[in-house]
Amino acid sequence: MVRFIIDSTINTLEKVNGDTNIDMNDIALITIRATAPLFIDAYSKNRLTGSLVLIDEASNETLGAAVIIDFTP
Repeated sequence: MVRFIIDSTINTLEKVNGDTNIDMNDIALITIRATAPLFIDAYSKNRLTGSLVLIDEASNETLGAAVIIDFTP
């Protein structure tokens, strides 16, 4: 679920609410739900388990990169 997007194409970096399309170089706060347990930590506690790369399973293209700010185990 996309909570909000910060549009990187404008100089103000304003928050765009209601848009669910994340474009290249945009910054977004999202919530991810997984069907299997993930072994993660907050990025501030562990850089290795607090960051991830999202990859399209059909094309193997990189969709984005992320850091874990907060999570509920």
